[in-house]
Amino acid sequence: MFENQETRERALLVSLDTGEYDAETSLAELCELTDSAGADPAFTLLQKRPAPDSATCIGSGMAQEAADLISREKLDLCIFDRELTPTQIRNLEELFGVRVIDRTMLILDIFAQQARSREGKLQVELAQLRYMLPRLSGKGTALSRLGGGIGTRGPGETKLETDRRHIRRRIGSLKEQLAESESARQVTEKRRKKNGVVTVALVGYTNAGKSTLMNCLTQAGVLAEDKLFATLDPTARALKLPCGKTVMLIDTVGLIRRLPHHLVEAFKSTLEQAATADILLNICDASSPEAREHLRVTEDLLQSLGGGGRPVIPVLNKWDAVEDPEAAPRLPGAVRISALHGQGIPELLRAVEENLPEKTFLVELLLPFAKSGLAAKLREEGAVLREEYVEEGLLLTARVDQRLYGPVKEYDQNPGGEE
Repeated sequence: MFENQETRERALLVSLDTGEYDAETSLAELCELTDSAGADPAFTLLQKRPAPDSATCIGSGMAQEAADLISREKLDLCIFDRELTPTQIRNLEELFGVRVIDRTMLILDIFAQQARSREGKLQVELAQLRYMLPRLSGKGTALSRLGGGIGTRGPGETKLETDRRHIRRRIGSLKEQLAESESARQVTEKRRKKNGVVTVALVGYTNAGKSTLMNCLTQAGVLAEDKLFATLDPTARALKLPCGKTVMLIDTVGLIRRLPHHLVEAFKSTLEQAATADILLNICDASSPEAREHLRVTEDLLQSLGGGGRPVIPVLNKWDAVEDPEAAPRLPGAVRISALHGQGIPELLRAVEENLPEKTFLVELLLPFAKSGLAAKLREEGAVLREEYVEEGLLLTARVDQRLYGPVKEYDQNPGGEE
């Protein structure tokens, strides 16, 4: 009997600090991304330079140090915390003798692993092809023999152009298929709006606990793991609030700082679905020292997608893991919860109710026995607080919104008595 064990690749992580962003924090995040992709971040290197080197990104001395480390420790992979050019990748691979990938390629790989739905797979493939297209000529002799003079013209150039044409055709096909999916989603969205369904989107940084909260509120059974980008495909479930109003809760893909623009473009329709929801729950990991920055990254992306002007409720999740409450973000209207243990959920639901686009109000109705169907509708879609059978029919007190109030208005015992 032989047991097949899948050994994880060991990777060297390299970061270049040019002062554009916090390189150390970004490198720590790259470690998490590497782990989520299925590799072990064995070693890290950080170099400060005013600008990337055009040939190898990092300086020649650091590049040789990295090559020695890879050879000595027998590492399988090198990952850079920024986007590399095809020339840089080729030069580094020749020097290191192992595969070299950049941050964008790593995130695309994680998305490819996590895509489950047909639309998710199409979006990931589109992002990968858009990333690959301008980099074909940098693949070296594997795809092309470009140059001038005798011995350089031949089938290699034809193959390169054939690959480019094939990728462009595939990108066109993927765009058409995604447009069809988007049209179907827009029809569903219009139907929701027509029926007065309020949508509440869970947005926020990756691994903030959105899927755990989704499961806590709706028992949706969504995959919830302690890893980056565990959720890629949006999930929608009905959630009945304490006031009786039913809303549609949508779990969305997590965000990350410096999200590759290829992914933003490919997932634009999915992200816009979140940005156009009636209420946004901006969820962050309150126990993270970067919590405030995570909230800002989400806000910026939502603004760029046209999500401004909608009610946004900051949700500080994992509050039970916060060691120093004084150091946690203090934000107006923020709700502190623990989705894993169900703490703070009543306060969260109350905050959602307070931000509903249609306020509910109390009515006292006397429904004839012949209108018992209206009573059933109120029980299902509203909140019936009290009901009593009298001689004339059914006397009940209910909390309704304007849509529900229309059909029962003539039976209101106290017209104009809105809360």
